[in-house]
Amino acid sequence: MSEPAKKLARQAEERLDRVAKLAQQFDKITEGRFSDLVKDGRFADQVDHGVDRGRADARRAEQDARRQESGGSAA
Repeated sequence: MSEPAKKLARQAEERLDRVAKLAQQFDKITEGRFSDLVKDGRFADQVDHGVDRGRADARRAEQDARRQESGGSAA
């Protein structure tokens, strides 16, 4: 392995070590509560229905506008 590659690998390893230490500190601070919630799927089924509804309304309005331009009925 060339010197630049070794240096890059060493830097990556140091960064990963820092990330691991931060993760441990985070778990210590939160006492594992947050990661336990994520692992248990606490946030898996949450959907922002307002955003979905807004997108559907915008899509529907766009389709209606295209129909009116082409001479079709909007409803």
